[in-house]
Amino acid sequence: MHVPSSLNIALSGRSTMPATNIASIFAFATCGGFKGKTEIQVSCPKTPENRTITAAFGYPFRLNQVAFQAPPGVNVCDVEWRDHVLIGDYSSSAQFYVTFAVFVFLYCMAALLLYLGYTSLYRDSRKLTMTDFVITLVATFLWLVSTSAWAKALTDIKIATGPNIVRELGPCNQRVTCHFGSVTSMGSLNVSVIFGFLNMILWGGNAWFVYKETSLHSPSNTSASHGQGGVPPPSGI
Repeated sequence: MHVPSSLNIALSGRSTMPATNIASIFAFATCGGFKGKTEIQVSCPKTPENRTITAAFGYPFRLNQVAFQAPPGVNVCDVEWRDHVLIGDYSSSAQFYVTFAVFVFLYCMAALLLYLGYTSLYRDSRKLTMTDFVITLVATFLWLVSTSAWAKALTDIKIATGPNIVRELGPCNQRVTCHFGSVTSMGSLNVSVIFGFLNMILWGGNAWFVYKETSLHSPSNTSASHGQGGVPPPSGI
């Protein structure tokens, strides 16, 4: 049985929707669910014993609101560590990335419902196909913007929670000796960046299939009917 080429194109475009849906889930889950901490070893002048202070951080990465904490019930070098915080606020980039990924997930669910349940309506409506094409282009561009901004923010987060933090703590430059201890691995955040760019590629590829369903690529139904003899030729004299 012969299958129309336009139907093949529509099916090809729909086949990328589950992939974009899954990729968007991984994008916001790996970023929005992150929790970590950075530790610093502190040595007091009067006691040779090392103590550990900790700063716990996570999404949305408002580091300038994350204070250091000493072990419960322990006075570490007579310093009020709660008055000292991490540096930087990266919530705008992180929240933009996660919020956009969530909206993409919801759009993919709605688009799948439209594609699978109302195929004839989608193919016969020039406005729906054109709207879908424009949204796909915008989504591709926003994936590029949001992922690039988040990748830059992640680089700054790694610096702000890494060994350089010792030089930024006031007590460590005065009466106590500080050594950087450890920081939680940010592998899941690296994965979120990878999925962001993967989403951009998937949406860019999907744009080609959606474009073939629009009137920009396919002739209109009216032109097709004229070419097939929909209008009778004039009668002779």
